[in-house]
Amino acid sequence: MNIDGIPTRTLRARPDQRAFDIIDQTRLPHALHWVRVATLEEAAHAIRSMQVRGAPLIGATAAYGLALALDFEASDRRLAEAAALLRSTRPTAVNLHWALARMEAVLAPLPPAARAAAAWAEAAAIADEDVAQNAAIGAHGLALWREQLVPRGDTLHIMTHCNAGWLATVDGGTALAPVYAAHDAGLPVHVWASETRPRNQGLLTAWELDQHGVPCTLVADNAAGLLMRNGQVDAVIVGADRIAANGDVANKIGTYLKALAAADNGIPFYVAAPRSTIDFACADGAHIPIESRDGDEVRLVHGLDSRGVPSALRQLPAGGDVANPAFDVTPGWLVKGIITERGSCPASREGLLSLYPEEARA
Repeated sequence: MNIDGIPTRTLRARPDQRAFDIIDQTRLPHALHWVRVATLEEAAHAIRSMQVRGAPLIGATAAYGLALALDFEASDRRLAEAAALLRSTRPTAVNLHWALARMEAVLAPLPPAARAAAAWAEAAAIADEDVAQNAAIGAHGLALWREQLVPRGDTLHIMTHCNAGWLATVDGGTALAPVYAAHDAGLPVHVWASETRPRNQGLLTAWELDQHGVPCTLVADNAAGLLMRNGQVDAVIVGADRIAANGDVANKIGTYLKALAAADNGIPFYVAAPRSTIDFACADGAHIPIESRDGDEVRLVHGLDSRGVPSALRQLPAGGDVANPAFDVTPGWLVKGIITERGSCPASREGLLSLYPEEARA
């Protein structure tokens, strides 16, 4: 995707320097700031603190973090300890665990002397595959919209929640990939992006869409139902942090409410995600761990003060009791379809296995 017209990925590997660079997403949309990550601990911090966020990008960051960990010591113990540290950073996004399991499967059989180079190569493969898969998601989503929504000839009004664009991946995005595909194909498209409090990640959606020239309107989370009821939304599409084997979807808190509003108004609700987000070992949404984050994310609001200086404004006393679940689960029956790199399918076990039949034999 583009920043000021320049094609850009969210993660830049520097294997010759034994480091990689990331966009510090905690500073967006007010400042574009790149951070150098050169140690395992820095990679773990980047994931935990949400300098990087979005399930696919978390997975790629973890893969490169493991490569960093093995640069100077690649023993079995170091491999296991590094993977355990990275796994502990975020519990809900299954791409994190998928990427680490894939790295371990490649690295564990190798002699320690061969592991560092192999780790960098495998991390790069994970990143490149993410880009290719997101491009395929975009193509499949565009085909779906051409078939179901575009024949009217009007502007396509799409609502999304949280940020599942290129900032949440290595490049291309998941839920926004069909939006970019439509825009680049010349189809008139407009996005309703909700704030997604308390992390306000809708601001990131608005920022990146503006960078790419896609019309977008940021709205308060609670405005979604009214917009749907007034006929101003043609479809809702979101990403996912984990999809259970039965088609239940874990995504940023507030997704479930949008799915309910969409169902009440007869609006199709889609989920876009690559294979690495589907957890065939997780039977249903009730078995997905839901991350509970620090209460200060609710108590404090971050932004720029009147002088343009980054500041935090306290809304509640420091001891004020708050609940801050990071995700909720949308049952598969509320989902019109899941769009993956292999195509779209119903949000059910049968639907997912129709795209991934090899999992039935696993």
